[in-house]
Amino acid sequence: MIDLTVSLRLPRDLLGALDVPEKQLAGQVLELVALELFRQGRISAGKGAEILAISKWDFIQILARHQVPYFTESTAELEAEIAAAEALME
Repeated sequence: MIDLTVSLRLPRDLLGALDVPEKQLAGQVLELVALELFRQGRISAGKGAEILAISKWDFIQILARHQVPYFTESTAELEAEIAAAEALME
């Protein structure tokens, strides 16, 4: 993946709102961007993990910590998927 460097002007009190040391600000902002893109359905959990250079499992744990659901399908949609998979196995 080719990196892009972005410079942002942020209010200093944002550090207090994010509750992170200044050294960790870039990583925290990147994590929040990945979370929001996932929440919007614009990237997968695998892509979110790739962006943050962590495992997919670790990204799922970050989703849980921020109360972002990993599964976005309704119960009916999941039941339909299970039924379709069972039909393929017959």
